[in-house]
Parts: sequence; structure tokens; C-alpha cells
Amino acid sequence: MSLYALALVVTAAFLHAGWNLLAKRISARTGGGSPLVFLTSLGVTVLYLPAAIWVLATEAHTLDLKAWLWICLSAVLHYGYSLVLQRGYETGDLSVVYPLARGTGPLLSSIGAIFVLGERPGWLAACGILLVISGVLLLAGGRRLFRVSAFHSNLESGVGWGLLTGLFIATYTLVDGYGVKVLLLSPLLLDYFSGVVRGAMSAPRAFTQWPHVTLLWQRHQKEILGIALLSPLSYILVLTALQEAPVSHVAPARELSMMVAAFLGVRLLNEGDMVQRMAAAGLIVAGVIALTLG
Repeated sequence: MSLYALALVVTAAFLHAGWNLLAKRISARTGGGSPLVFLTSLGVTVLYLPAAIWVLATEAHTLDLKAWLWICLSAVLHYGYSLVLQRGYETGDLSVVYPLARGTGPLLSSIGAIFVLGERPGWLAACGILLVISGVLLLAGGRRLFRVSAFHSNLESGVGWGLLTGLFIATYTLVDGYGVKVLLLSPLLLDYFSGVVRGAMSAPRAFTQWPHVTLLWQRHQKEILGIALLSPLSYILVLTALQEAPVSHVAPARELSMMVAAFLGVRLLNEGDMVQRMAAAGLIVAGVIALTLG
């Protein structure tokens, strides 16, 4: 992975951690669900419209029927990811569901990239993938996740949903990677129009919960606009990195955002064990370095 692609992924990691912190604050205080997806999608549609028009001026020829079908497929997968993740949060702990999702996601993405996209990561990159995943799982609780009693007690509390979320992450990563690598779609246009479709998909459920939509907007305008600005920018940078580097390298490197989020959780929300998180951060950083060199 080139230094340029690494710089894109590192920047995206900080942006990703930032908007997730905003989303967590909203969910903790008022709740999220489809109303939050709808509001943020609406915000993205408005905020990024000028940029989308500007890129369309030179990239409109890439949006043929296959491209639009691919954009819709991406939208369905991203929307499914958000619903499955929220279901996991409803039935289990954030500290179990999210790390499991982010740990299995890059592993399955890398395996998929090898078999679907024909990528062949070297031994150093393969070690990097394993180091990143190990760091993410340590961040999730380490051996506690794999104790038999803990597993059975958490199975009904989100472990299955976390693993299913990881499958969605891997699938949309491969689909979007194919879109920017093979179909040569603009990262901005792919993410923008996928977001527009997701907004349309979330609208029916949001309209049935309109009082909640209104309450969210009244209480969290700044946070919602922050998510609408940071979330697309973060993923556009990742898609740009996918144009430059293999999916099997970029997908695990994205988990730098887990490290950033962990430190934000400790510093701002008083969450977790600092020593364990430092060890996990070391594994993730070592893994990303190996991916860069590999």
C-alpha cells in the first residue's frame, strides 16, 4: 500500500471515529434508528450536492445502467448494514457488537478480495491483516469474548448480530471496491447517489416516526450536520484509497478508526481499560505498518 493510500486511510479513520462519536451521543441521549439515517441522508444530499454536480460535469459518462444498478446494490448493502448494526445494539452491548463487526469485516473482506478480485497479498501483508484483526478483538475484550460462558450469555445479546454486521461490511467493501476499481466509478458519485437511495429507503419508516424525527432535529442539529459532513468524506477517502491499493490492504487498515474511537472513549467518555487499549492499539498500528510495507 502506497504512502498516499495510507494517508487517505489514516485521515478517514479520524473522520470515521469523529462521526461515530457524534452518532453515539445522539443515540445515548435521544435514540437513532431510521429517523437518524433519514436526517443524515437528507443532510448529505444537500451538503454534497454542489460537489456531486461538479464531478458529474466530467464523470457523467460513467453512469450507465450497470453503474446505476451497482449504486443501488451498494445502497441496499449499506442500509442493511445500518439496520443489522442497530438491531445488534438493541439486543447486545456496544462493546461486543461493534468490535466483533469491525473485526470480522476486514477478515472476510480480505478473503473475498483473494477469491473474488484475484488479489494475492504477500506474507507481510497477510501478517498485517492478522495483527489488525487481533488488535480489534483485543479491543473488544480479548479472551473474555471467547470464554464459553461469556459466549453463551452474549449470544442472545448481540454476538450473532455482530458477526452478521461483519458480513455486511465485507460485502459492501467488495462491491464498492469493484465499483471504483473495475467499473471506474467516481468515489464521490458512488457514495453520494448510494446515500440518496439509502435516504429514500429509510423515508417510509422515518415518516411513521415523525415526532422522533422532529425531536432529533430540534435537539441535535449540529451533530446531525456533523455526521452528514464527516461520514461521506471519510468513506470517499476510503474509496479513493481503494483505487490505489488492494482491498485486502485497505479494508484492515480502516480499523485504525477503532483505535482512534477507543482513545476518544477513554478520554471523553471514561470507557474501558487504558492498558489493554494501548496494547490493542500497538497491534493495530503494527498491522497497518506491515500492510504498508507489504
